[in-house]
Amino acid sequence: MSLSASFQPLYKQVYDLLTGRLVEGHWKPSESIPSEMALAEELGVSQGTVRKALNQMVAENLLERQQGKGTYVAEHTQESSLFRFFRLREPHGESLIPETQVLSSSRRAATQKERDQLGLTAKVQVVELLRLRFLKGEPAIFEKVIQPLSVFPNIDKEQVLPNSLYTLYQEKYGISIVSVRDELRATELPKAYAKHLGLPAGSPVLKVERASIHIDGRVVELSHAYCSTKHFVYSVQHK
Repeated sequence: MSLSASFQPLYKQVYDLLTGRLVEGHWKPSESIPSEMALAEELGVSQGTVRKALNQMVAENLLERQQGKGTYVAEHTQESSLFRFFRLREPHGESLIPETQVLSSSRRAATQKERDQLGLTAKVQVVELLRLRFLKGEPAIFEKVIQPLSVFPNIDKEQVLPNSLYTLYQEKYGISIVSVRDELRATELPKAYAKHLGLPAGSPVLKVERASIHIDGRVVELSHAYCSTKHFVYSVQHK
């Protein structure tokens, strides 16, 4: 298979082709992929070119390398999802694992803004999930999650939702969240949410608006989180 008839660098062509296979479900989460040598022979490129493409996919958490075993499709476990995407920590402290209480889950029509952000057509429905997240036994985050039913059919019928929704998305719906886009702003806590966080209405909180992005580039989930930073901080680590 020749990939050279393109203006893109050869490794990028290999990257696009292999990423496309992940999108199509050619390899499932936790499944091993062929060796560099086998892929190089199949695609008619050097092992170095394949290695460079795989390195990028590993850096983007699409793949995982296991010493002495090979390269595998990344799988969202509860622990990996929380440590990778959950941002609140103690100041200068270790990562924290939240506990989650589901408050409600209901269907409604998507707003125009939600349709624009999620690439939805008119008259589609979304599920609005409200949940409260605790850190060290203390209510710390009030979260509203928007889930399009076209992506997650009947997700509001799930009897038990996991702590990390991304695990459910991958296991049941074949949706792999590979990145998130967060927008942060200081705001006043709305009166409707104040009782859940045990704070007076109008208290200063951190609002995090998140778009969760599938491996194919689509935004498939939106969330709005009101975070009490009395004892915790929003922390991002770059490697």
